Amino acid sequence: MAYRRLKSWLVVAGLAAALPVMAQAKVGFPEKDELKLGFIKLTDMAPLAVAYDRGYFEDEGLFVSLEAQANWKVLLDRVISGELDGAHMLAGQPLGATLGYGTKAEIITAFTMDLNGNACTMSNDLWAKMKKQVPMKGGKPVHPISASTLKPVVDQALKQGKPLKFGMVFPVSTHNYELRYWLAAGGINPGFYAPQRGNTAGNLKADVQISVTPPPQMPSTLEAGTINGYCVGEPWNQQAVFRGIGVPVIADQAIRNNVAEKVFGVSRQWAEAHPNTHIRLVKALIRAGQWLDANNNANRPAAAKLISKSIYVGADYPIIANSMTGKFEFEKGDQRSLPDFNVFFRYHATYPFYSDAVWYLTQMRRWGQIPEAKPDGWYLEMAKRVFRPDIYREAAQELISEGKLKASDFPDFATESGFRPVSATTFIDGIRFDGRKPNAYIDSFRIGLKGKQVP
Repeated sequence: MAYRRLKSWLVVAGLAAALPVMAQAKVGFPEKDELKLGFIKLTDMAPLAVAYDRGYFEDEGLFVSLEAQANWKVLLDRVISGELDGAHMLAGQPLGATLGYGTKAEIITAFTMDLNGNACTMSNDLWAKMKKQVPMKGGKPVHPISASTLKPVVDQALKQGKPLKFGMVFPVSTHNYELRYWLAAGGINPGFYAPQRGNTAGNLKADVQISVTPPPQMPSTLEAGTINGYCVGEPWNQQAVFRGIGVPVIADQAIRNNVAEKVFGVSRQWAEAHPNTHIRLVKALIRAGQWLDANNNANRPAAAKLISKSIYVGADYPIIANSMTGKFEFEKGDQRSLPDFNVFFRYHATYPFYSDAVWYLTQMRRWGQIPEAKPDGWYLEMAKRVFRPDIYREAAQELISEGKLKASDFPDFATESGFRPVSATTFIDGIRFDGRKPNAYIDSFRIGLKGKQVP
């Protein structure tokens, strides 16, 4: 290790005569060079694996070990305790923790790991019942499939006193909000949280039951009949197809596209103690994201092979490649082109936009996790507290000065406001999201809390 550290310091310091580009770098040496980073076994952990495998971490003088975690709660707890220096996180986790929903802790993110990448999968039996209402063309379902096709099945199950059960990965996960969004857009009430009344199950006035299941356990839980469907990231939707136990009916980019999916999170305390280390981590991850999307996804097969290793995702290469290389299989044999199913860099995917944070906060309010009404200014204040584009910009400027990336690879930092254009994100129900007007957005939904309503 001593030799590797010395070698890395030579690279980072530059030796101006030999490495004149690196000599331009302004960020200082890392305060901590041996790091342990956590992840969950999902394909969108890929930037971490790529940064490690391609030596981007070592280029920054960082000696990183990557460690799979049992579930999202364990992962968050270990970042808070300091057992992990940082981790692959659900985009809602730093917000939820900072708000005190569940575990209270100040968590920040300066890097978005990906956009899109999830799907909703139904059991074969449930799909057969839904399919009777699904429009067909050329013998195949017309996509996107609305949850209105599921509503008659939901209503019948309720009449029988056996509500349908769905899995998602964590209460403040993208998957929870996407599943709820899809259901509500189809006229199905997914239920409300009422934390002030001790209801953290989210089933108040619900037409269905939604509960937590760790991602790798989704297919087996579906096969056992414990749940009727789930919303999860890859490769666990495609695994249901390969095993013949379920059918993905909608990819999340058709529910809502181009909002942060996963982020790289650290505790605020850790970030303040290790500012140079943090910037260097973000630099390495930006390079990994760029490599993953380069040349129209040309590197995706290699990335899929990399993360298929047991130390990372541990699923067979064909299953991972089925969604990561620009295609996605719904019903067995119904494979469709979805080049933006996983986005790691284009559309400024790695930039931590305030508007992405605001969207998550609106969904927390919509479903009662934020039980009281908040003014518009509160949403932006909270977004700025957790999402840190200022740190990202420092990392990006370093990469530009070193010649590793171009200014055109990033948003125009001189004019960029922290808000994606309203047209950048579309929703299955046609409702437009303007992050500057969160309360007007919340009030536009037919199903969900509005105004000063309390669950």
